[in-house]
Amino acid sequence: MKILVCISVVSDTTSKITLDSSNTRINSEGLTYIVGPYDDYALSRAIEIKEQTQAELVVLHVGTADSEALIRKCLALGADSAVRIDSSAIDSYQVAQEIIQYAQDKSFDLIMMGKEAIDYNSGIVHALVAHGLGYNHFSPVMHLDFDAGKLTLEIETDLGKSKVSSTLPAVLGCQEPIAEWKIPSMRGIMTARTKEITVIAPTKVNFESQISAQVIETERLQKMIPVENAESLIDMLKSENLI
Repeated sequence: MKILVCISVVSDTTSKITLDSSNTRINSEGLTYIVGPYDDYALSRAIEIKEQTQAELVVLHVGTADSEALIRKCLALGADSAVRIDSSAIDSYQVAQEIIQYAQDKSFDLIMMGKEAIDYNSGIVHALVAHGLGYNHFSPVMHLDFDAGKLTLEIETDLGKSKVSSTLPAVLGCQEPIAEWKIPSMRGIMTARTKEITVIAPTKVNFESQISAQVIETERLQKMIPVENAESLIDMLKSENLI
């Protein structure tokens, strides 16, 4: 069995966040970075499955060289090897395409990642990867049992919780309480120094980039419509040429 865990590298929640000069991206100066907390849950459960099944566990990250210390931490926790695709993470589509290009000929049985990264919170990378590879897809997964090639999952839905079963291969977006976060042991830290981090050049992926995104607060209409006059909302929208 082969498991791929995809991790994001995000700013620590205690960091003060500011925007750069373009006003569209986070200013990285002075920030402390961590592995995405939801990805930590995915990795922790994947390590447990690896210990249960003797599976091969690979960690994948789309990012630059300054993320390798955090990748090395994943190796110290119990991953067998790691891959870094040498490209900044630009958007969800680009990240998903890089994962797809890497994984499509590797025959991974299970691909796990957090339900979302905590910086932009798009929460769609796992769905895009599953679609691109033709794998089963579930998110957010709160509980995962693995037995004889079959997954038994507890997922969060709009109505609460649901239990489902699935065959492999599958892509899962994970969240607590799927596993408890793990702390690397001294032996794991020493062993991680000799484990391989393979660096791969990014593919040439066509993606859309954001041109601008502005909300001018002073130009908002800020009109309140009483519930009993809700039908007048349509007339108002028409008069303001909004529909």
